[in-house]
Amino acid sequence: MSHKIKCLIVDDEPLAQRIIEKYSEDIPTIEIICKCNNAFEAMQALNDKDIDLIFLDINMPKLSGINFLKSLKNPPLCIITTAYSEFALEGYELDVIDYLKKPFSFERFLKAIQKAQERIKESTKEHIVHEISSSHHQEENFIFVKSNKKTYKVNISDVFYIEALGDYVKIHTTDKVIVTYQSMKKIEALLPSSSFTRIHKSFIVSISKIKSIEGNMVEVKDEKLPIGSNYKQEFQHIIDKSSVS
Repeated sequence: MSHKIKCLIVDDEPLAQRIIEKYSEDIPTIEIICKCNNAFEAMQALNDKDIDLIFLDINMPKLSGINFLKSLKNPPLCIITTAYSEFALEGYELDVIDYLKKPFSFERFLKAIQKAQERIKESTKEHIVHEISSSHHQEENFIFVKSNKKTYKVNISDVFYIEALGDYVKIHTTDKVIVTYQSMKKIEALLPSSSFTRIHKSFIVSISKIKSIEGNMVEVKDEKLPIGSNYKQEFQHIIDKSSVS
């Protein structure tokens, strides 16, 4: 990798911080930029510093690691480090890189770092492809989507909404539903932000295709989709800009 992965440790246990620091010293591709004892210190650190990866404890005073992660609109990559195994499913739903149960060995720590390196490498490649694709197709307003062994050309204007499906997404269009191996974050980056908005961790909608909004539900293509609490304020701001009082 061309540069070191800049890391933030968020843990209220000094011993846990030291173990991660010690392990990190033996891995030349990562660098510990900052250590924080709680989520509020971490929020400040993320505002002040360029962070690629967080080592995040769950059981912390005032604000848990899970709730802290949920509060971040564009979080860095995250490896959860905790003594508790019962939060693993919720952690993976938040797209964490790995879930390390304390005490963990150096070998297990290294495996998690390798996963992070692969994710960053993949993200870098996709960013380059996206930049090239955007420059070529900006006027055409379409994207190419691979599903099984077939690649579909999808007109942006035909997309109603995108739905998360584990490691896949379902693209609901005018005449079909395409299932593709892709993350919501990656598909969101391909879509024009002026035309699409994230309303929930599991849904991205075409603003022009919204039929109605009632309470915490959006109606699109005869489906009622939930508005997540983390996205409600931004979504309301978009709606307010287009509203006639």
